[in-house]
Amino acid sequence: MSAITDLIKREIENLSTDATRTNVGTISTLADGVAQVEGLSKVMFNEMVEFPNNVLGIALNLEEDSVGCVLLGDTSSLKEGDEVRTTGKLLSVPVGKALLGRVVDAVGRPIDGKGPIDAEKQFPVERIAPGIIPRKSVDQPLQTGIMAVDSMVPIGRGQRELIIGDRSTGKTTIAIDTIINQSKINKQGENSGNPDFRPVFCIYVAVGQKNSNIARTIKLLESTGAMDYVTIVSAPAAVNPANQYLAPYSGCAMGEWFMENGMDALIVYDDLSKHAVAYRQISLILKRPSGREAYPGDVFYLHSRLLERSARLNENNGNGSLTALPIIETQMGDVSGYIPTNVISITDGQIFLETDLFNKGIRPAVSVGLSVSRVGSAAQIKAYKKVAGKVKLELAQFRELAAFSQFESDLDASTKARLDRGARIVELFKQGAYNPVPVEIQAAVMWGMQNDFFDSIPVADISRAVESLKDYLETQGKEPCEQIYKTGKLEEDTERNLRSAFEDWKRTFS
Repeated sequence: MSAITDLIKREIENLSTDATRTNVGTISTLADGVAQVEGLSKVMFNEMVEFPNNVLGIALNLEEDSVGCVLLGDTSSLKEGDEVRTTGKLLSVPVGKALLGRVVDAVGRPIDGKGPIDAEKQFPVERIAPGIIPRKSVDQPLQTGIMAVDSMVPIGRGQRELIIGDRSTGKTTIAIDTIINQSKINKQGENSGNPDFRPVFCIYVAVGQKNSNIARTIKLLESTGAMDYVTIVSAPAAVNPANQYLAPYSGCAMGEWFMENGMDALIVYDDLSKHAVAYRQISLILKRPSGREAYPGDVFYLHSRLLERSARLNENNGNGSLTALPIIETQMGDVSGYIPTNVISITDGQIFLETDLFNKGIRPAVSVGLSVSRVGSAAQIKAYKKVAGKVKLELAQFRELAAFSQFESDLDASTKARLDRGARIVELFKQGAYNPVPVEIQAAVMWGMQNDFFDSIPVADISRAVESLKDYLETQGKEPCEQIYKTGKLEEDTERNLRSAFEDWKRTFS
């Protein structure tokens, strides 16, 4: 009896008699995943709003007599006149290492059937980018494993490098190769026992893609063992535009957790053209005025506030970094469109992929003239900087001479030599998809090109020779590559070992 009395006393003590205030409104109109709500007088911009049946919305338009909310999730159960409540919270997503190896939706809910995510923390989806003072200049390389990129347009940790080109030119392949390469480097670094090694964790944001494409990407990352270091944020074409609009910001918040905790992260936005289209849909439904190409006037701010959040922080702020690889699809190679020019002006350089090169079988189809990295050789190890310094110029000269030489029958010796060298570099850079090459082997192969070891091999056999050389350097000729990996430099004894390794390989290759 006394136990029951104690229980009643406790309940009475804990009983709250304070008046609670909740901000309640009603849905006035509902269409295309957007609800106009009346009566929410105390709502904040970007606040989470609670609809019946656990449907969440975000307040995006604050007007005099109503609030425009975009809805997340299944809206079929909602109807006009339903009650709506404010939550007092900004939209947040789970962050932390628990998300690695998982596939989540635009608000961080797992969709891979592997059970709930035990997240360490929640971060708001929209956050202010780090200012100038906490930042540091980019000087650490983030290798893609693609020779054409790592030699001519190197990417550094904390950089924003745009991948741009027409449909089906291999943009996603470059991004996925980079993610696979990070997992290889991470495993190699963890096995090396180097206490200073810093792994790179990856976030892949798929916006507006087919479910089959996303499933193919997940399968590929799992088969290569990269999924242990990757979180996939999926907002396919089948979901409503609000989820596609939010997904990049959610992925960015997940990446920021790594950056703010002194780690390195890489985020791929695939792709921001579809992201802009989703935002245009939402804006037009919300009755915002449209401008150039029917996009709303704030579409530049849409991407700038996203990409500015990528940074390299200095030692006082944890020394972490968030590298961004946004992808933009052009129409008929037109880089002067509204969205391409916007994103080009925000990023620190671009990798431009040409349809003509792709169709000729030169893959990755990186355009030498239009691709640029504003970080440059600061994001290369010393050994690579030494061997790759001239290659971009040689290839650019080759492309220019090749255009003129087709009209000329007799060429002088120096022009012929340049054309011959250029043709060999083109063949050298051809690389299969999802087969990234470690940077020490890339540096060794480039050293061989600079020291004329490929000059006696017919141009048609260069690709076969490079594959044979890579196999040799990974098996019998390991020593010089191990020296490059450990020191990052090309010292005299390393060059001597490279020379003897190349001479041995040349004898075996026929």
